[in-house]
Amino acid sequence: MPIRQATPLHPLHRRVLALLTTLTALLAVLIGGVVVAAPAHAATQGAGFGTWAPISRYGWHGSMLVDGVHTYCITPGAPAPTGASTDHGISGSAAGLSPEQLTRINLLVTKYGQTSDPVQAAAVGWAVKAIANWDETLHAFGYPGDSLAGAIHWTFSALAPEHSRAVQERAVAYYDEAIHTTAGVAAASGTVAFTTDAANHRSGTVRVDATTAANGSLTLTGAVFADTGAPTREGVTAGTEYAITTQPTTLGRPYTVSATGRFSAGHAAAVRHFTTPGGQDTAGPAGLLEFEVAGADAAPRVPPFAPAISTRVPSRYVPGGAYVDEVTFALASGEWPRDDDGSFLSVAASATVYRTDAEPVPGQPIAPDGEPIGELSLVTDAATGPNAPYTVTSTWDMADPGFYTAVWTIRGADQSPEVSAHTGADYVWAEGFGVRSQVAVVPAITTTAQATATTGGTITDTIDVAGGVPADGLQVTAALYRAVDGIAAADTCVPENLVWQSEPIAVTAIGRYTVTSPPIDLPGTYYWQEHAVDATGASVHTGICGIENETSRLAAPPASPTASPPALAATGASIDALRGPAGIAIGLLTAGASLLATRRSRFGVRPSIR
Repeated sequence: MPIRQATPLHPLHRRVLALLTTLTALLAVLIGGVVVAAPAHAATQGAGFGTWAPISRYGWHGSMLVDGVHTYCITPGAPAPTGASTDHGISGSAAGLSPEQLTRINLLVTKYGQTSDPVQAAAVGWAVKAIANWDETLHAFGYPGDSLAGAIHWTFSALAPEHSRAVQERAVAYYDEAIHTTAGVAAASGTVAFTTDAANHRSGTVRVDATTAANGSLTLTGAVFADTGAPTREGVTAGTEYAITTQPTTLGRPYTVSATGRFSAGHAAAVRHFTTPGGQDTAGPAGLLEFEVAGADAAPRVPPFAPAISTRVPSRYVPGGAYVDEVTFALASGEWPRDDDGSFLSVAASATVYRTDAEPVPGQPIAPDGEPIGELSLVTDAATGPNAPYTVTSTWDMADPGFYTAVWTIRGADQSPEVSAHTGADYVWAEGFGVRSQVAVVPAITTTAQATATTGGTITDTIDVAGGVPADGLQVTAALYRAVDGIAAADTCVPENLVWQSEPIAVTAIGRYTVTSPPIDLPGTYYWQEHAVDATGASVHTGICGIENETSRLAAPPASPTASPPALAATGASIDALRGPAGIAIGLLTAGASLLATRRSRFGVRPSIR
């Protein structure tokens, strides 16, 4: 649109303007008697050029002030609004203008119109009128052409020729900017929506849903934008999803992410509408169409919880009695749920203990001969949670030999509602069967010693293995100890009293095994003690020292009986007659026998020489 320089008015135009001036003066005289003071909300002259009167030769080109607000004519051709004005507030239907016109006028009045610069105000006035009614604006003062710059030059060449070019340039620029602005809306609103990653509650997206295109700033609570790590983002566009990373304040607690923001939909398709009886409608700024947005997770984010258990029996080989298990909780995944005060929520677990004759194979199903012996149960402590093992002792005994294996299970359905919300009611974790650390072995090893024997002979101990034999077998030995006067039987089986120990017997199945000592020369009491170890050298069983069935007693063999002297033949001599010779004979026999006995004890039997 070419910019026109100021040129002298055509004579015909001068006559028209002179006539208008005369009519204006006459009208002023006619109504002068009824002019009153402007009311409190009367429009007053703002910034611009011309005459502040309803009708004047060149009109008024600029702003009209109403309560300090610069307003501009949107009904070109009507008299200037010098009377009392009514403020209709923000209107999306002012003067019957379209949303597109109202958006463009609001842009100019808001962005450029609130000024005291007369050139800028005049330029805004011309551009606003041209948007409101192009034809009326251009031809109201007799301009015959079809150029905004030409119409301004037509009037300003006489009204303010020194400012004509500047007003033309700005008015054309403002008009061009406005007509390239798309229509806005009169009202807008929006909400904030979140999504949660199904695989990770700490990830997700945030999106602003608005009733129209808009952008603005958004501040997250309980999360940050994934790409910046900051909770606030400028330049957020409605309808666009942004990745977020949550930052819950307490681990293991359900939590909610929220956001608030302020958005703008651009300039509103509205103006602040003023009307003046008999005068122009004017438009004040409606400004940017801004609105607040807010939103939160549709449902709390619940951190998932998948607990697991590892177990260990304190002693692998036990003589029977209660089953004891050390249970340690762990996280298969997720976070341990917490109460409001930060303490651990309690988790319940249960176990079935099975007895088998053979050692279980790790990872295999429960053996067909697996006999359920009893149950165990455990509820974790709120203060301890998973941070320490728990010792669980059965209320029943392991009465029979064999292998006792606990199989622990955690079920979501067995938990409190608070915990089940994290695990899910269908959650089940089950311990594998037969892991070596889970198995308690009750061996059945008894012995029976040979009760008596004589010195110089051997003695035996019979070992009966009736159960609890590991898959890789046992090594069983028997040791023989001699009783010592003054030492209790139970304290006798120590190295200094050891007489003999058998070689290890490899035991791979139940059965009876007998060991035989070498000949024992000394009489007395002897105690047997058996000992069994597994393939790793771990002690499986040790017999009790000094018990009766493990006692052997050795005695010396009985002495040979003494021979009786031969009887004398009866004779006819009297006893008295024989007493003297008999005495001599007995003496000689006694002496000879003594000599013979002495020689045999010293030298023994002479070997025969062949």
